[in-house]
Amino acid sequence: MKTECCVNQENVDIVINELIPEDDIVDIAEIFKLLGDPSRMRIVAALRIKELCVGDIAALMEISLSGVSHQLRLLKRSRIVKTRREGKMMYYSLDDEHIVTLIDVALRHIKHEARDSQG
Repeated sequence: MKTECCVNQENVDIVINELIPEDDIVDIAEIFKLLGDPSRMRIVAALRIKELCVGDIAALMEISLSGVSHQLRLLKRSRIVKTRREGKMMYYSLDDEHIVTLIDVALRHIKHEARDSQG
């Protein structure tokens, strides 16, 4: 038996006119892919609290300096983190408040889901 599909062309046209451009979709997906890795997410969560150097992050995460450096390179390339040099030391922080907002919204979302599943 064939199932018919209903298409509301008016709704389709509205969405087409307001849809996020494809290049932006790809960039957004890349950000979420990077943040989808637990190691990188732990680094971002730490940097949400305080600016840190590679050694600080390695100690917190209990991973090697080279492992932290690799993750930070990926995060920096996508402008999730930024650097600040002080003498020979390089410090990392979140690039801007938008990253903090992404994390805060995700936290509210999972807390909301947890609360809904209990009730």
